[in-house]
Amino acid sequence: MSTTPPAMLPATTPFHPVGPVVTAMPFVIGIGAAFALQAVLPGMVGPYYSRVIGDIGIAMILAVSLNIVNGMTGQFSIGHAGFMTIGGYAAGMITYYGSFFLWNGASVHGGFLGSGEWLFAVSCIVGGLVAALMGYVVGLPSLRLRGDYLAIVTLGFGEILRVVLQQTNKVLDDAEAIRTAGWSQWFPPPVGAAIGFAGIPKYTNLFWIYTFVTITVVVAYRLKQSSLGRAMISIREDEIAAQAMGVNIARQKVLAFVMAAFFAGVAGGLFAHEKGVIISPKDAGFQRSFDYVIMTVLGGRGSITGVMLAATILTALPELLRDFDQYRLIVFALLLIVMMLVRPQGLFGIHEIWHFGRKRR
Repeated sequence: MSTTPPAMLPATTPFHPVGPVVTAMPFVIGIGAAFALQAVLPGMVGPYYSRVIGDIGIAMILAVSLNIVNGMTGQFSIGHAGFMTIGGYAAGMITYYGSFFLWNGASVHGGFLGSGEWLFAVSCIVGGLVAALMGYVVGLPSLRLRGDYLAIVTLGFGEILRVVLQQTNKVLDDAEAIRTAGWSQWFPPPVGAAIGFAGIPKYTNLFWIYTFVTITVVVAYRLKQSSLGRAMISIREDEIAAQAMGVNIARQKVLAFVMAAFFAGVAGGLFAHEKGVIISPKDAGFQRSFDYVIMTVLGGRGSITGVMLAATILTALPELLRDFDQYRLIVFALLLIVMMLVRPQGLFGIHEIWHFGRKRR
């Protein structure tokens, strides 16, 4: 009588049901933490440090979203600030001109979680959708290009966008003029040309920033763990082998650009509605895009928590070195050089922060 070798016996895998409660739990925890930040932190640390913490959150969204393209899929995009800027302009148009149509003025309407803030939240999502559409257009050339050539395309996108925004109409600042404006005043859009889009109501606060940080991080992490994310990583490691294994290269590349552009557009909406900010065409330039590329490189290609830590360090460090204004750029550059020499794979490499504790155990 033959017996089945132990190696041939079917392995039993425990079943862990994942219901809607488990699926929604990270979002609930993150939004609850965002509410607590908004309720407690401004009174504890003051407006200056609250602004720095808000800037860190926006940088996290931009860095994590760029990591989908540069880290997970292995493409090289240096036009991410362009997606942020177009999202910021689209969101700003909705809140600015929408406020005139609804409330006859562009001042902040309602209090915390009031009608004005919900208009702002919708505008950020619409800004993300507009940026995602542009990401689809930019993602199409990536089907044939890679490396330096793709970087030139994305760089060109940012510069084209910057020049186009400089040719727009001046901002309309009167309710009656807005209602009676003709097509020639709406196209090109009245967003301030080279001066910038001034007058946008300032709704951005810690609650909305870290609510969108939660959504971005949870979606990026679940994408990384899914079959789509593993297909993207396989393209990064070896595109020819991935295609031989049946991965749809074209779909994965375009999907990566669209998703990254969407979250960049959302971050642009948050940025445009920050106090003291006037979004302008220069924000689409390559200098700001390089900042986010540096964050993804220092954090580690494909590491979500590593990129978040790098975004925190690179956003807070210039503020911490503000007392050494003459030397802070030199110190900043030296720290980057040392980091690349000591740990060229980035802070966490391809791993997440909890993997290191697991290795020790």
